[in-house]
Amino acid sequence: MRRLVAVVLVIALVGAGVGIAVGTIFGGSGGADPDADRPTRAAVPEPGSAKAPSRNLGEYYGQRLDWSPCGDHECARLTVPLDYDRPRGRTLELAVLRVPAQGERQGSLVVNPGGPGAPGTTYAAAGTRAFRQPLLDAFDIVGFDPRGTGASSPVDCVSDEQLDTYLAADPSPDDPAEEETFVDLVEAFGRGCVDDDAALAAHVSTIEAARDMDVLRSALGHRRLDYFGASYGTKLGATYAELFPSQVGHFVLDGAVDVSLPSRELSLGQAGGFETALRAYVGNCVETVDSCFLGDSVDEGLQRIQDFLDEVEASPLPTAGDRELAVGNAFYGIVAPLYVRDYWPILSSALRAGLGGDGTGLLQLADLYSSRGPDGFTDNSSEAMIAINCLDDPYAISADEVDAELPAFQEVSPTFGDVFAWGLVGCSGQVAETTEEPLDIDGAGAAPILVIGTTRDPATPYAWAEALADQLESGVLVSRDGDGHTGYNSDNACVDQVVEFYLVDGTVPEDGLSC
Repeated sequence: MRRLVAVVLVIALVGAGVGIAVGTIFGGSGGADPDADRPTRAAVPEPGSAKAPSRNLGEYYGQRLDWSPCGDHECARLTVPLDYDRPRGRTLELAVLRVPAQGERQGSLVVNPGGPGAPGTTYAAAGTRAFRQPLLDAFDIVGFDPRGTGASSPVDCVSDEQLDTYLAADPSPDDPAEEETFVDLVEAFGRGCVDDDAALAAHVSTIEAARDMDVLRSALGHRRLDYFGASYGTKLGATYAELFPSQVGHFVLDGAVDVSLPSRELSLGQAGGFETALRAYVGNCVETVDSCFLGDSVDEGLQRIQDFLDEVEASPLPTAGDRELAVGNAFYGIVAPLYVRDYWPILSSALRAGLGGDGTGLLQLADLYSSRGPDGFTDNSSEAMIAINCLDDPYAISADEVDAELPAFQEVSPTFGDVFAWGLVGCSGQVAETTEEPLDIDGAGAAPILVIGTTRDPATPYAWAEALADQLESGVLVSRDGDGHTGYNSDNACVDQVVEFYLVDGTVPEDGLSC
């Protein structure tokens, strides 16, 4: 379990934004014993050619990474074409970080924390806070910042001041002035990405990031790719499996995204997921605390939280710094700790203080969610999330159409439904257009792919893992009964052992294993 709040929230929380208020890792134990009846090793098919998919890409596939020390780790740059249809044109330099294996090395494990937009280099560098010793011993842990993110030609769509305003604004506007402000802020993202770098804005798709990952595989010297992807990283991994099935080695997709769902259904699923997680949090308070500060029942507690958000909207709270807690910040401050069950006490402390008139704790949680430090934003994850999501699927509705969506969203989430319904406006400013055709993903021909779902995951609902495991021809579903986002390294020995036996030994668990 990752104990350091800042590290966990920067990695785990940003790594789960599959559309949350678009404006879209780790608690539990027990379960079946994966060692009780160890199945056969993974039947990994013979890889296809390790050479470039086409002659024009030869110079990229012929790279070898030039590692140099960077702090306690090793770093390198990977060159990829901006446009794979024009490989002799503009290139991008992707940041790559390696944590060398601590034991008998058996290869490289490429990792991605999700987002889209979270830096993979930060995820790899988290080391023992993200991965357990069996993986650290056996693999070089390799993280890369996908194109448009982190230190890999980051998209820059709005100023820090505009982003601050966006995150603080009411995410479910309820009067004409608020609606106009919200729409103006949302549209600024789409225009701003193109105004800053139109070519880059059109080439930060998930498909292109997956193509980059195959160039990375080659540069690492591997004929097959071993991969661990969390949250949106599961979409990236599934996309890779569709494009390069014979190059799939051992793949773990944890906190799975249903890649068949369009944006509206993804948002509807997340609305329900966060409502489930919030009810579990309030229920825990009611059941385990002699006098829960939120009330005597779950419904009473949920109503108190909704009333609190209404109060903050009407009158932002002071904090220990020079910024107020506005309603948008309060929303993010409440949903952020729902990703990790161990942080529910932190949420209680911040909420209790907020109810007493001090917004400091909730603002700190909101800032950690959006990678904001005392002097501004420490990465571009919030901008990259919108740029990549909206390039992959530019679906959007107008502000006038939101009212028609509210009943469906309020039904699955009485507390947050309005926010997610308004999130459907989030790509209305999208100007960039991708050159990539959408994929129907089934990963036909790939080796067994482990898909992990958590029953009360707020950001990637359990049903999504069931769906992805079913869609992938070689998908193997493992379920964790618990709270929080994703299943590995979540104090669940069953899931941990399944993942480690699979990645280290190639042991495929029984499909449908419940932990």
